[in-house]
Amino acid sequence: MRELQVLNNKIQSDVDTHHDFHRYLENHDLQVKPVSIETLQVNITKLCNQACHHCHVDASPKRTEEMDKRTVDRCLGILSENDAIKNLDITGGAPELNPHFDYFVVEAKRLNKHVMVRHNLTVTFDGHPRTGESKRYLPEFFAGHKLEVISSLPYYQEFFTDKQRGRGVFNKSIESIRLLNEQGYGQDGTGLELNLVYNPVGTYLPPPQENLEQDYKKELKDTFGLVFNKLFTITNMPIHRFKEFLLRSGTYEEYMEKLMNAFNPAAAEGVMCRSLISVSYDGRLYDCDFNQMIDMQIQNGKPLSVFDFDYDKLVNRRILFDSHCFGCTAGSGSSCGGTVV
Repeated sequence: MRELQVLNNKIQSDVDTHHDFHRYLENHDLQVKPVSIETLQVNITKLCNQACHHCHVDASPKRTEEMDKRTVDRCLGILSENDAIKNLDITGGAPELNPHFDYFVVEAKRLNKHVMVRHNLTVTFDGHPRTGESKRYLPEFFAGHKLEVISSLPYYQEFFTDKQRGRGVFNKSIESIRLLNEQGYGQDGTGLELNLVYNPVGTYLPPPQENLEQDYKKELKDTFGLVFNKLFTITNMPIHRFKEFLLRSGTYEEYMEKLMNAFNPAAAEGVMCRSLISVSYDGRLYDCDFNQMIDMQIQNGKPLSVFDFDYDKLVNRRILFDSHCFGCTAGSGSSCGGTVV
């Protein structure tokens, strides 16, 4: 562990020289500034029923961090006060494990916001890892409030999915998608949107999103009779668990070179931080979920939180970048909604 920390510290000292994202922006004469705040993405807990190898949140059944009701209410206040913010993106951990999740959804829908939930599929069957509280009601709850459900399925085959997310995850995920389909998710004409997420298993960039989506749709339909709307391909970010894996395997520099060599100016212009604000479980504000996980907090003379949220000042802020941003700008780009170009 000590050797890993020493190597990690050395790599951090190299960021300003070799892995300099700002230099790439300057070389391509890019001014990447906010254009709006369309989405409030709120991480309401780090507790999860899983502990996936690629998880940039370091979520697991052992985590205890969760958003309290006061902070949830302030997020709802922000949504109420700012008509320009159309979307609430609720994430975790497994966000459904926060005791205020249902309340957050119901009140946000009452404000006529589009609500997305980052749902890991297996929590429906596993329930709460400490209290044992059942979550079997979730498919009906999602459908009843017309949530957009976004769920990770690393591959349409059991071996690769379980390799990344744990033994038995694939079969639970398939059954969970079946329950969502029964509620109308992924079906034409229902308006109930189910989108799946692909993360590469290992040190690879995602293949073309459109082609992989066609493969997913064919395999899931032919093999399991399942349907969904879209596939989002997301690049594995070199932070936290995935970065630790890269360091242990001696492939960190190789992976960073891969990301840097694939830098795409068009993807840089479409990064999600230009139209999104990320909120941590304790209310702190960040440019994106990845910045949140390495504690690159938005500041304006002081670190900012939901309790000093100012739309006009935030839309004119300076976005904070670091070496992990190469993950969002490689190839066709990567965001919480898949490719950007």
